Amino acid sequence: MFEIKIDANQALAGLSQMELGTRNTRPLARAISLEFLSQTAANFEAQGRPKWLGLKPSTIKQRSKEGSWPGMILQRSGGLAASIDSGYDATSAVVGSNKVYAAIHQQGGDINKAAQSRLVRHRTDAKGNLLRTEHFKGNGLIFAKDSHKRAVSRWFEQSAHTVHIDARPFLPVDAQGDLQPEAEISIMGLVNDYLRSIG
Repeated sequence: MFEIKIDANQALAGLSQMELGTRNTRPLARAISLEFLSQTAANFEAQGRPKWLGLKPSTIKQRSKEGSWPGMILQRSGGLAASIDSGYDATSAVVGSNKVYAAIHQQGGDINKAAQSRLVRHRTDAKGNLLRTEHFKGNGLIFAKDSHKRAVSRWFEQSAHTVHIDARPFLPVDAQGDLQPEAEISIMGLVNDYLRSIG
């Protein structure tokens, strides 16, 4: 008879230590939450991984007028990037934003705008003629503040319409909830390091 004896005490002790280590996964969850922040910052810096769609010409024109173009996509004021926060507990790690508009930028979609009317004041000269700017081929009107004495008020109507926003995912997940490749590699490295440290 051929017999092999295996001393499994060391292996069983290792498995027992690993089992104890997996009871407190807070250190791993913390590391993953910090990696989520790092990967999200890298997405903003690279303007998407893969690259985000460019801005529409009308958006570029608007941002050029206000002085925020040329610039970074999704970083007109920096508020969205600055709002990214992460958290963790013993069994999970999360990353996200408290900005109301964050989800539409991450996932894309349509915004349905209701019909509206608003009162607008435009400046006039001493004769009551509307003052114009060089914008819109000389047809642009100059808005009047409440302090301007020479102004005319008019109501403008805007019909209901839909605005489409292209997805520009800044969190390190795709539309199906899968980690983007760069994040997956980093996080799997953290998991492997953690398992080696407890095993």
